[in-house]
Amino acid sequence: MIFWDSFVNYFQPLVLWYLRPLVKWFLRKTTKLCELQRICYGDPQGAERTLNVETSLRLSRRPEIKSLIKMLDSVHKDVIYRRDFVHYSVYTVLTLKKIHPKVHPQFAPSFSRCIEQLHGYETLKRDVETLRVEQYDADNPEHEAKLIKLWEAIMPDTPLEARVTKQWQDIGFQGDDPKTDFRGMGMLGLENLLFFATDYNKAARQVLSHSHHPTYGYCFAIVGINLTSMAYHMLNDGSAKTHIFNISYSLPNMRLFHQLYCYLFYEFDRFWMEEKPRDIMEFNPIRDKFEKSIRHSLAKRDTLFKINLYIDNI
Repeated sequence: MIFWDSFVNYFQPLVLWYLRPLVKWFLRKTTKLCELQRICYGDPQGAERTLNVETSLRLSRRPEIKSLIKMLDSVHKDVIYRRDFVHYSVYTVLTLKKIHPKVHPQFAPSFSRCIEQLHGYETLKRDVETLRVEQYDADNPEHEAKLIKLWEAIMPDTPLEARVTKQWQDIGFQGDDPKTDFRGMGMLGLENLLFFATDYNKAARQVLSHSHHPTYGYCFAIVGINLTSMAYHMLNDGSAKTHIFNISYSLPNMRLFHQLYCYLFYEFDRFWMEEKPRDIMEFNPIRDKFEKSIRHSLAKRDTLFKINLYIDNI
């Protein structure tokens, strides 16, 4: 079995390189449609269609398509305007594939939608990274205001006695000053926690109460920042594309990332309680087990995570 897997992994790129063009040529001749047309006409809207369009573009040997992909991969680093990129992509494909828009009126809108999602995803990665590298600054009034707002949202009946106080440990920070806990994920960690506490307040407070369990308790804020890291890596390695493309009726945006984070936090809390850990020392293996299950779900093209919160509104 190991030998066969190694054999397949070794020769698969060669098979794709030589056989794929022949299959495409044959299907083009028999269907009178190029691969991108077959995808846009035959695959359901969402992750299935958009990911297949991306794969088709990335496997293309045409220099013009390679240039298009190079631009797409630069979106998360450079400002490339969506409208310009979509127009360039559609024009390039229509010209290269000799697709007449009047003969095939459905293609351009369908293909444009896929390109918009791909561009939006890369833009989202850039926006998330911007927040992640922004370090919490206690001298920044805006940062301080968001931190205080987090406390007020999650602990509405308990006034904060001071800016630096052991009370922060009540919501799962490690010490008297939360600023040191944001180092790894920067302001992204705070923004995620704040979104959960404000947009899904009852759910967040329920999760906080679970974190105070005498046997299965954990540090709410620290676990939340850890889950920010999980969501961040899933976004950057592309695992989150299935969920994002299936749920984004508009373009992928920061709110969708925050909602993905809220789903992870709410589900991790349920997962943790069901595992009944002996103590907090079991956090890493349970966290890894949870991430493995999430990634397994994301590997399916029809995955769409819905925050099933009967106690709150989406």
